[in-house]
Amino acid sequence: MSDAVSDSAGENVDEKTPEERRALFRVVKGDPTPEELAALTVVLAAAASGGDTPPPKARDLWSNPADRVRRPLDVGPGAWRASVLPR
Repeated sequence: MSDAVSDSAGENVDEKTPEERRALFRVVKGDPTPEELAALTVVLAAAASGGDTPPPKARDLWSNPADRVRRPLDVGPGAWRASVLPR
């Protein structure tokens, strides 16, 4: 697909400049003010950069340092079962 627009004779009427080819977006319709273009640029840049943050890692309970400390012994019926259950 070509970036140039041809007229009925097949001649190129509108060649894109290097700046236009490098642009991330372009205004197709309307006449925005420089402030509106700046606001749009900020929103698009924020949306493009915000998705790269990885989710926080889940905590690994197998390497929890608190498990190295001895817990007090439970006394009474079912104490042996409670000794291995997580708290």
